[in-house]
Amino acid sequence: MKKFLIIFLTCLSCSAQESQTTGPEKGSLIIAGGSHMGEEIVSKFVELAGGKDAYIVVIPTASGAERFDENSGFLKQLKDFGATKVSMLHTYDKEVADSYNFVKPLQKATGVWFTGGRQWRLVDAYAGTKTEEVLWNVLNKGGVIGGTSAGATIQGSYLTRGDTKTNQIMMGDHEEGFGYIKNIAIDQHVLARNRQFDLFEILEKHPELLGIGIDESTAIVVQQNTFEVIGESKVLVYDGTFWSRDHNDIEHPPTAENIFYFLQHGDRYNLKERKVVPKESVKKM
Repeated sequence: MKKFLIIFLTCLSCSAQESQTTGPEKGSLIIAGGSHMGEEIVSKFVELAGGKDAYIVVIPTASGAERFDENSGFLKQLKDFGATKVSMLHTYDKEVADSYNFVKPLQKATGVWFTGGRQWRLVDAYAGTKTEEVLWNVLNKGGVIGGTSAGATIQGSYLTRGDTKTNQIMMGDHEEGFGYIKNIAIDQHVLARNRQFDLFEILEKHPELLGIGIDESTAIVVQQNTFEVIGESKVLVYDGTFWSRDHNDIEHPPTAENIFYFLQHGDRYNLKERKVVPKESVKKM
């Protein structure tokens, strides 16, 4: 009986840990909601990478393009900001992504950025390869991984809008992201594209997940189990509770399965506890 109780309690403990939402133990994430990224987001990414002389790699694979111009898009934005060591890494071939020669630029990188497009392309190209392994090493040595739109969603454990047919299918033929944050589903372009109710489909099937929706020109900066909102618009949190900067109760609240709330620039959130961090306890990240 005692042995059974120990096993039972161990299983409960493991189950609780598996259902927790946790960020990376080391390094930082920047998860942006798409469209134009202001200087604040770019500046934070470069700062966390180690400054303007840090080695930064941009991965544009999600776009599906046949050719890429190294003097356009986010590469140009980084260079215009003053970053001096920016390179591009791209393939659609999983065998190439699993080769030592391909991952060499990542081995010295302290900052990596995924651009937008379709997140399943990143899975098809890099999941289970040496590239994915070395990306984790970037975090483990204290670097930063960032991304916008598809490059935001890929950082979560559940791959929102991962269907190869259309991005309107929330639970598609690709459902597993790179998992830099565990037990989370991340959506993007949320308010700009009227997507604020879409995550409920996933959360109804997977109630253990935390849902985060990020609007355009906005990002969250994740360090360990806490994120801070930066940028111009809002971040939507789907954790089954209500929160307001004015009061924490409403007269006629919706059910836990149909509720979300907004965070904005400077707000912080504890992923593991699934609670907003009170302003009085906030320290600058």
